Formats: sequence, C-alpha cells, structure tokens
Amino acid sequence: MSEEPQRIAKYLARAGVASRREVERMIAIGQVELNGTILDTPAIKVTSADTIVVNGETIGAAEKVRFWRYYKPIGLVTTDNDEKGRNTVYDFMPDHMPRVMSVGRLDINSEGLLLLTNDGGLKRKLELPSTGWLRRYRVRVNGNPTEEMVAPLRQGIVVDRERFKGMEVRLDRQQGSNAWLTIGLREGKNREIRRAMEYVGLRVNRLIRTSYGPFKLDDLQPGEVEEMKSKTIKDQLGL
Repeated sequence: MSEEPQRIAKYLARAGVASRREVERMIAIGQVELNGTILDTPAIKVTSADTIVVNGETIGAAEKVRFWRYYKPIGLVTTDNDEKGRNTVYDFMPDHMPRVMSVGRLDINSEGLLLLTNDGGLKRKLELPSTGWLRRYRVRVNGNPTEEMVAPLRQGIVVDRERFKGMEVRLDRQQGSNAWLTIGLREGKNREIRRAMEYVGLRVNRLIRTSYGPFKLDDLQPGEVEEMKSKTIKDQLGL
C-alpha cells in the first residue's frame, strides 16, 4: 500500500519538530526547505520520499506517536534552552530517547509528573483548556490551613487582576509547622497554586504533580522516565 501524503505541518509535528501552528510560522519566515526549495506556504502535502530541511537540519520520517511519563526533579526547567543557562529536563534524558516535547510545564521548584511526547500536534491538543484534563498536586505549605481559609479557592479568586477558576482543595494532614493538601485544577496558569496559596496566607514549600488527566505518577522516582504502551495511548487518547 502506498504512503498517504500528509500536510507538511502535520508531518513535521509528527516528526517532533514543533506544533502545527509553530511549523506554519516557521514556513512563513522561510525556515523550511522542501526538496531544495524554500517553502512559502504550508498548503502542501508530503511523504517520507520528500527531503525536508528545517533550519539546516534534515528531518527524518514521521514516527508513530509515542508518549512517556517522567518524574521531573526539583531544580530543572522545562524548556529546550534556558536564557539563564540553567539545567533543563532535556539535559538529563536517557541517550536512547528521541527528540521529545513536554505537555505543559512545571516550574523549576516543582516536581512530579511531566508527560512527554514526540508529536507536536498532540502536545498542543493536550495543552488546550478545552481538553479540560484535571491535574492533581500534593502540596506542602507552611502554616495551619483551615476549611475557612481555603474556601475562597474553591469558588475562584482574582490574583493581580488575573482570574483563577475554582480549584479542588482537600486538607490532608498537619505535620508540625507544615500541612499537606491535595489540589486539583484544570488550567495551570503560571505559578497558579503558589500564588493562590499566598492569597490565603500560606507559603508553598513543596509541590508535586501526581496526575495529569488519566495518567498518574504512581511509583516513578525523581529522574525516571517510562514509555507508555501503545495500548495505553490508544485507550486514553484514542490514537
């Protein structure tokens, strides 16, 4: 059976170059070359028989969609390159790992579940607010939170003129001068949990993401990465 041609943006997203929208932007500014000619439109279909060069790098055939669970340790940033020269999660990936992208981010002082994929289109889809996946976190705060203190977080708050939707908040246990909470949210704005806790007078000193949609951290240890089986990807993502 002959290979079905694909739109170039989709093909490069599947090859792990970037999301479809980012590929279209790269084409618009002349960073993509097809069979020796600089492309000026994304309205073209390609196959693995075509030679595609992005920023001087020849791109191989699109791989099947692959997905990993990764326990991001504290102290790493979730970007390809950091302008401050800090270590990134990609600096510590196993040698056998292909080029991957993270689904969402965790800040440098947060840890826990980070999903990785080789498919830029899938990454963007799973990050969309409309996907509506619940993310759960185990959060340790300094202080003695009460139901009355955290009640506003369940209703939604405004912090620095930015609206945070209502969160799931459960008080778990007090541990000396600290307390543990479980928090669930569907947005994931910049430092949302830390800012929300500060709003009610609590300071976060540990934050661990334990789940992202149907995927869980389970028994992964800091720095460990585990590829998901094709059946799991199909069952959970319909791919």
